[in-house]
Amino acid sequence: MIRLEKINKFFGDLHVLQDVDLEVAEGEKLVIIGPSGSGKSTTVRCMNFLEEPTSGKVFINGEEMTSKNKTRMVRESTSMVFQQFNLYPHMTILKNLTLAPIKLYHKSKEEAEALAYHYLDIVGLREKAHVYPTTLSGGQQQRIAIARALCAQTKIILFDEPTSALDPETIQEVLDVMIKLAKENITMVVVTHEMGFAKEVADRIVFMDNGKIVEVGTPNEFFKNPSNERLKQFLGKIIR
Repeated sequence: MIRLEKINKFFGDLHVLQDVDLEVAEGEKLVIIGPSGSGKSTTVRCMNFLEEPTSGKVFINGEEMTSKNKTRMVRESTSMVFQQFNLYPHMTILKNLTLAPIKLYHKSKEEAEALAYHYLDIVGLREKAHVYPTTLSGGQQQRIAIARALCAQTKIILFDEPTSALDPETIQEVLDVMIKLAKENITMVVVTHEMGFAKEVADRIVFMDNGKIVEVGTPNEFFKNPSNERLKQFLGKIIR
């Protein structure tokens, strides 16, 4: 579904990604972990050209993404859930969820609302359809953001640290929704610091450090028998 070939990304003189090669299979749940500043979020943002690589190639379903075709390809294949919820505060939850299906995907109001209610049921917030985002907790807003991504009905959903802005008490409610989604045939790429989620959901885990992919493996390999010394140091600091 996704292939990155020799991706490099510079911000000025800062070499943020260094020759990143990565493939994500259809239906795979790939989790990317690593210390702050390791290039995790930039890697995910290059997958849909929110950050355009300085060099290298991105392929979605075998088609190379370019600056000319990125808008079409992103609409057709990927949705994204951000650290911040990015909901429109002046619109009700229902309006937030139906805006893109109507404007971008040309669905009727009735079709878009049926989709919205379906995914509100999945995230457990149907009763919030007619309220405004500012009346919701951070965890509820992020669950709405996930529902909004699902309303696009794409086969790939990218998650960029979706729980990092949340109060500790609301993190689990968002992770529970993501765990439920992981049982569906959706391709998920998740940048996270939540190691319990990675253990439970990931088919593979990628560890990044200093803009490079240092190790790739199954959760069992990562947590029970990490071979890389830098990975051992990282896990030792975050798993007590």
